[in-house]
Amino acid sequence: MLPVLALVGRPNVGKSTLFNQLTGSRDALVADFPGLTRDRRYGFGNFEGNSFIVIDTGGLGDSTEELDSLAASQAQIAMDEADYVVFVVDHRDGLTPADQKIAEHLRRSNKLVAIAVNKSEGLSSELAEAEFYDLGLGSPVSIAALHGHRISSLMQKVLSPVISDAATDKTDSGIESNNGPHLAVIGRPNVGKSTLINRLIGANRLVTSSTPGTTRDSILVPCKRGDSEFVLVDTAGIRRKAKVSESIEKFSIVQSLKAIENSGVVIFLIDAREGVTEQDLSLIGLIIQRGRALTIGVNKWDGIDASHRRRIEGEVDRKLEFAGFARVNYISALHGSGIDSVISSALTTYSMAGRDFSTPRLNQILEQALEAHQPPLVGGRRIRLRYVHQGGRHPQIFIVHGNRTERLPDHYRRYLLNTFRKTLNLEGVPIQLNLKSGDNPYAGRRNVLTRRQLKRRRRIIRHGR
Repeated sequence: MLPVLALVGRPNVGKSTLFNQLTGSRDALVADFPGLTRDRRYGFGNFEGNSFIVIDTGGLGDSTEELDSLAASQAQIAMDEADYVVFVVDHRDGLTPADQKIAEHLRRSNKLVAIAVNKSEGLSSELAEAEFYDLGLGSPVSIAALHGHRISSLMQKVLSPVISDAATDKTDSGIESNNGPHLAVIGRPNVGKSTLINRLIGANRLVTSSTPGTTRDSILVPCKRGDSEFVLVDTAGIRRKAKVSESIEKFSIVQSLKAIENSGVVIFLIDAREGVTEQDLSLIGLIIQRGRALTIGVNKWDGIDASHRRRIEGEVDRKLEFAGFARVNYISALHGSGIDSVISSALTTYSMAGRDFSTPRLNQILEQALEAHQPPLVGGRRIRLRYVHQGGRHPQIFIVHGNRTERLPDHYRRYLLNTFRKTLNLEGVPIQLNLKSGDNPYAGRRNVLTRRQLKRRRRIIRHGR
């Protein structure tokens, strides 16, 4: 399972900046204003080939009353979720009473804790860290999150114990097991995930009710449909963070994110009665970002009138345009209509995500794409794309080699992705296109001027003045 890291600390110490550095994104709002982060944010990070989940929390206030209330809700819940807690402090402010109060809670939590002394650019690590040894949480690590300085030292300290523990616990991990590929059923609470699985296996194995959040943990359900065997993963519904109040619900969010990471294909359910919500869009974006194959099911299609159906179909086409490669199935898990198409679509998508493609076939597609539309001129010179080969499966990764590929416009990159997807029939499979440029053989070389050239150069400079 993926290790989980939680970032805690006072407001405006740089937790969101560190979150953006670890996830390589700009998901967290960053500004020089205390308390800007209100909701908890979840993201995936990677350090030296090791993936992890990182959680950005709101800052714990400076007043004693606010600390007493928030430490029990924000910091304590973050510690319950996390395998490792990163306590972020501000070197410029020094050691404050609020820091000592938070450290007191962390010591009682019996969790692994690392102190990150932020905003210590321009100082030696010994000088920046000295004051924070008094917190009694081990050796601090000085960093500069804004510039990315010494982040690697922090991550080496944080990940080394949790990765070793994760390496000894491989149970139910991976995208496939002896019972077939893992199909994660993801969605907001009460969209019908457990009802869908019960309909598939023909038994009320999972607890279902109309109350959102009935399912509290990820459940692996071996299933056989026709000649196909697979494992369905029912995850607790992910709801908006502002609506999550119970710690067990918050812990379920982490379980769902882990299920996405360890699945071969994700079946994402949308409630037809509520339509496509912002939370649905963010979750689908996260699934695509992680490169997971995707099948979408619009559930509770029964019982709504024709005008409502037309409105939902238009909303799906409009809002899910960025996930247009995924097949959309309109189903009713309660009555069983359309569920065979969802499973068939998911298994087909998984199969396509694991296919091998020969290099000659891929280069033939690239040549046809280049003949139809040449790469645009950038800086008066045309970008050359020479050859392509497969770089991985689950997700499909295609590596294109050429010259000045780093300057290839986004619209042409999308054109290549759509060409590969359409030609290879990769419906529901996210494709990662990695561009690599060859080394310039003349880089770093300088021509040695002859004596005559040097005289001419000095003469031109002299007359130019």
